[in-house]
Amino acid sequence: MTVAVILKHKGSQVETLRQAATLQQTVALLSSKRIGAAIVVGSGGEVSGVISERDVVNALAQHGASAMGMPIENFMTRGVVTCRMTDTAESLMEMMTRGRFRHVPVVEGGRLVGIVSIGDVVKRRIEDSDLERHAMREYITQAG
Repeated sequence: MTVAVILKHKGSQVETLRQAATLQQTVALLSSKRIGAAIVVGSGGEVSGVISERDVVNALAQHGASAMGMPIENFMTRGVVTCRMTDTAESLMEMMTRGRFRHVPVVEGGRLVGIVSIGDVVKRRIEDSDLERHAMREYITQAG
């Protein structure tokens, strides 16, 4: 299974923010969309960071309530690891486990085309296993 297959089922909608957005705006977006992270993009639309629930918690721990008015460029994760449409689910799981992150932006030709979370990968793996189990059950039933 590839990232392309995951995005085909999940969709390619990505919530993005600019670096100047405040932590308050970020929290409002994450809450309203019921997501765990958003991609921070530069003026050219390039990926410049990820802001996650973990980053929000760390910001609040360091700065208290005053963090809510600060720009997310102060708190976002930089040096973001990205993937491509041809990457496999297995390679994504290994990358996420090794790097201890749960969201990976999908970039093709320098353009942000999607985002995959560990939950998306697990969901597709479970669905594939269910289909395989059902097909095997059908095969056994018809053969016997």
